[in-house]
Amino acid sequence: MLPRHFPDILPSLPAGILLFASTAGAAASTAGTTASTAGVAESRRPNIVFIFSDDHATSAISAYGDQRRLLDTPRIDQLAREGMRFDRCLVTNAICGPSRATVLTGKYNHLNGFVNNANRTFDGSQTTFPKLLRSAGYQTALIGKWHLKSDPTGFDFWQILPGQGAYYNPPMIRNGEKINVDGYVTDIITDLSLDWLGRRDTSRPFLLMLHHKAPHREWYPALRHLDADHDRVYPEPPTLFDDYAGRGPAVREQDMSIAHTMEPKDSKLAPTRQAGRLTPAQQAGWDRYYEPRNARFRAENPQGDDLVRWKYQRYMHDYTATIRGVDESIGRVLDYLERAGLAENTIVIYSSDQGFFLGEHGWFDKRWIFEESLRMPFLVRWPGVTAPGSATRAIVSNVDFAPTLLEAAGVAVPAEMQGRSLVPLLRGKTPGDWRRAFYYEYYEYPAPHRVWPHEGVVTDRHKLVRYFAPGRESYWELFDLAADPRELTSVYDSASYKNTRKKLEGELTRLRRELKVPETIPPDWFGNRGNLPPAPGKKKNARPRD
Repeated sequence: MLPRHFPDILPSLPAGILLFASTAGAAASTAGTTASTAGVAESRRPNIVFIFSDDHATSAISAYGDQRRLLDTPRIDQLAREGMRFDRCLVTNAICGPSRATVLTGKYNHLNGFVNNANRTFDGSQTTFPKLLRSAGYQTALIGKWHLKSDPTGFDFWQILPGQGAYYNPPMIRNGEKINVDGYVTDIITDLSLDWLGRRDTSRPFLLMLHHKAPHREWYPALRHLDADHDRVYPEPPTLFDDYAGRGPAVREQDMSIAHTMEPKDSKLAPTRQAGRLTPAQQAGWDRYYEPRNARFRAENPQGDDLVRWKYQRYMHDYTATIRGVDESIGRVLDYLERAGLAENTIVIYSSDQGFFLGEHGWFDKRWIFEESLRMPFLVRWPGVTAPGSATRAIVSNVDFAPTLLEAAGVAVPAEMQGRSLVPLLRGKTPGDWRRAFYYEYYEYPAPHRVWPHEGVVTDRHKLVRYFAPGRESYWELFDLAADPRELTSVYDSASYKNTRKKLEGELTRLRRELKVPETIPPDWFGNRGNLPPAPGKKKNARPRD
């Protein structure tokens, strides 16, 4: 009997689908691979399991050593122990869809077209690394969150969550067919992925892109994880009550604070958009945990800073609980690879579409060039190539993922890709000409969180930022990460940083030219602007698109 989350699709596969093709058939239909060499070539190329989550901050992965130690992630940490931890993996544009488009294409959003979540649809006709791997003989599958509006291309099999997806009993789309699946979304995505691995053509290498919804807002944990932290009191970040002094208007005008933006729905004090999906049994388990605690909250009725502290604690409980499911999922995948004899020839990657604020600066969400948002988790296990327990502070990015996986598979990297292969780093060698400056771009404004559009250049020590919100006067900030690691005070106007500022401005000009950033930003890059949120001081909460 087949596992319940995986359909019996074999009889209905369209002609040309390669998912269960024979070795001979795969060789005949694969560009660049001949029948006489297919078996040898396939056996040497690594399989690839690319695990991607949504909004997972490095501070919520124990392998990254955050001082708050928000939770233990033993199976994610296993990848760090057995592979390489990247400490300066930086996202090109810190929101969901744009990050995913960059991963697929190896190009910045100003070239791949997916510049925001609001009014863009991913152009699936573009060259992507899954397409190139598929053409080179790889079986390809995408399972889980997609969030790019158009249907996936370049995959033999795909089963995705429409839009943001639901945590419980989610609708899904399987190769174009709309279905509903019972269960908890992290478990479902894992089940489907393991099912696909078990049904693949074992004579050919594979790419599996396993994309989790968690830990995205509204942070719905699995029932089994509701009491996993035993009502722990989480350490507060030092900047939970940031007063935003020392920086310009952008940080003060944002609408993504725990104090003002986080809704009763987020804190499970009111029915959420996920709630209607719970079965009666699931709802009963949910209520058993939350209702007594919510009753105590209402009786105590905290106000002011005490209310912010309570919301932060609830946020950390729910957020970390969703990650427990992701960590379990990774463990299940690693265990399967070991049992199936695939571990030694499979590259396993764990990353997330960007970082996330866990109370730093009083915020949740992402979008900013600031460290908590900018840094992506990136862990790679490549047995026989990458030294166990290694780490690097080289500046890498999601724009590098596509070139890396193509080179690892022995596939030529197209000249149009703007990233650089990380294979030398994974082999323990940092090229002498490795990047020392990184370009960042963000456009979506003003909805949903009123984060000003900005661009900047990041080095190992400094960060130069230009803010350019429509209708507002642009301005600059400069941060010294060594002297001010929390990025609380801009030193842009400081005479002692004059030479640093000049150098970074030159780097920004160079990077913009090399990356082909347009001089003028098209107005529609800012998103849908017909329903503008209230002006600062008269805020009304907006539902996030990401």
